[in-house]
Amino acid sequence: MDAHLLAARRRAVTARLASIETNVAALLAARGDTAGADDEHDPEGATASGEWSRLAGLRVEAVAELAALDEAQARLDAGVYGVCVDCGAAIPLARLEALPAATRCVSCAARHR
Repeated sequence: MDAHLLAARRRAVTARLASIETNVAALLAARGDTAGADDEHDPEGATASGEWSRLAGLRVEAVAELAALDEAQARLDAGVYGVCVDCGAAIPLARLEALPAATRCVSCAARHR
């Protein structure tokens, strides 16, 4: 297991976070950068406050994933990346490809829910 999985995911999450930040900036510009802006909207579309909440949630998720990737990088540097924190078994490569920051093997992750 190498740093390529982590680096690829970090690039994807960083790009997603940049897109979210761009959308936040556009929403602020559309609202006139005022917190008390009227929430008038197209009845078929999302309210401005609903969109703000959605973007805030996406941002929180992306920042949390970056933190998890930083922790995974630290495990890689320490030589324990890909080792289950519960049972000590190797985390299957397929799991790491899907979730590069995974800390548990499939069996332990299922028990941990």
